[in-house]
Amino acid sequence: MTRNTKQYLMPSSVDKPSKGMYNIYPSHAIKEGEINIGYTSLAKALQQHSCILLDGYVGVNWEAVTTQLLDAFKAEGLTKIRFVNIEGALKSEEEIDEMIAPFLGGDDPIFGKLYEGKINDFFDASKLEAITAEEDYLTVIYGCGASLINIENAALAYLDVPKNEIQFRSRAAGVINLGAKESIAPKPQYKRMYFVDWIVLNHQKADILPKIDYIIDEQRSDAITWTDGDTFRKGLEDMSKNAFRVRPWFEPGAWGGQWIKDKIGGLAQDVPNYAWSFELIVPENGIVFEANGNLLEVSFDFLMFHNNKNVLGEASERFGYDFPIRFDFLDTVGGGNLSVQCHPRPEYMKEHFGHTFTQDETYYMLDAKEDAKVYLGFQEDIVPEEFEAALTDSFENAKELQIENYVQVHPAKKHDLFLIPNGTIHCSGTNGMVLEISATPYIFTFKMYDWLRLDLDGKPRPMNIKRGMENLYFDRKGDKVQQDLISHPKVMEEGDDYQIINLPTHKEHFYAVDRLEFDNEMEVELNNQCHVMSLVEGESITVITNDNTFEVNYAETFVVPAASGSYKLVNTSGERVKVIKSWVKSEEC
Repeated sequence: MTRNTKQYLMPSSVDKPSKGMYNIYPSHAIKEGEINIGYTSLAKALQQHSCILLDGYVGVNWEAVTTQLLDAFKAEGLTKIRFVNIEGALKSEEEIDEMIAPFLGGDDPIFGKLYEGKINDFFDASKLEAITAEEDYLTVIYGCGASLINIENAALAYLDVPKNEIQFRSRAAGVINLGAKESIAPKPQYKRMYFVDWIVLNHQKADILPKIDYIIDEQRSDAITWTDGDTFRKGLEDMSKNAFRVRPWFEPGAWGGQWIKDKIGGLAQDVPNYAWSFELIVPENGIVFEANGNLLEVSFDFLMFHNNKNVLGEASERFGYDFPIRFDFLDTVGGGNLSVQCHPRPEYMKEHFGHTFTQDETYYMLDAKEDAKVYLGFQEDIVPEEFEAALTDSFENAKELQIENYVQVHPAKKHDLFLIPNGTIHCSGTNGMVLEISATPYIFTFKMYDWLRLDLDGKPRPMNIKRGMENLYFDRKGDKVQQDLISHPKVMEEGDDYQIINLPTHKEHFYAVDRLEFDNEMEVELNNQCHVMSLVEGESITVITNDNTFEVNYAETFVVPAASGSYKLVNTSGERVKVIKSWVKSEEC
């Protein structure tokens, strides 16, 4: 994905939109405890401790935090305060660079391999041991990895910051990678964060979650919100048993369209388009808690680390802490075609990138103009060597390619489902609004032809012709494309006021897709599976889990965890609604 976003910073409090209006700041109400705002209240809570370990994620503005926290302590009358930056215990930059180099993909501008170690690898053990609290002083040890310090009775506070805000700060040269001394350009910085920083820091989050005394949302550096650890964990537990939405965020792109700008209120309009909505790309989404009028956002990872079995049920045995299913929007209405592309086969994904499952996708047409189309599968007479030569000639000599000579083009109508298992040539054409229902991995796109356009930064978009050729299945061609790669709906159950329609997925897809169409209400058993859902037609519905009610508006994605047991969908639209549902197939499927 190309990331050229503006800042979409969640406010500390927000009013809910009216019925039927897409909510860009969905939240989960905390039933016990409060969410506090500001450094003054945090300092009052922290001053009861003699030592504070102030840990946090890469991207935290440590200078802003420590400066304002120091001022707040002084305002409380504290004079003996000592701040210690754990950065001093890091290994040398040269040692760290050598250690992580095998995972950064060399000169590859996009891809590396997931780091296999933990945060301890970045520190000198003897230097960590030398960091101690000072008697008669309030000692604050801060920085990524501060929780590694072993001081008896020290309070642990954790600063989290959403991935979209991290990337905004990165573009403003406000982020330094873990173990680095200076900020680097945004794209190589993102690669290092994805393959190294986020991996080790997420391991650390999982380890320390039960010990966190205070959790702090740092995305507004001058107006933090925070709550205590017990309140936080109770909120996670409640969320793991009830329907919820993650906080979506939105990205412009070279091919982006106007549907999102037109249909979703509250977004900045001074951008050329919106290409993506991160509806449920959970490695980069946050979850938002609300209490006493204040909001607090943390990364989705915390929910999985707290109780992945509640969330995923049976699928947790296969996927562990990885949430397996992704929903996102691809908007080309009034925009351009996506790149012609494919995704890696499972064995290639594991060997080259370190992921245990690959980027299998589907395109569900949430909306479509009359001329919308999808490029999918090869023509019957495809010759791989000729295709590669044509792609290479086009890229090297900036020559337009008649891609239709090689790749099939299919008309795309509202509610169609196109199947894109790994190794399949594909792209969405212009004037379609795609709800992409996919496996969670999301950056592993091998672009092979991109219509000779430039990215929003004015530079050519990187192509991956060689990787694509190593992964394509050239037998997905001719009549087999209609048979195997376009879903043929089947009515599985129906009554006077409802239908359950199965949209069969490919045998390579580990997830299934149904569409629920109903006039009044439906009750659904989860059978120890997590359901990922979206309202794809109709104004609004109410979701009821364990007597909790949750309002969902058109185009919103929501999750019902396996631990909910069952749920009820109530139509509040006044006309028939349609809800897409996806879940992990059982082993016998």
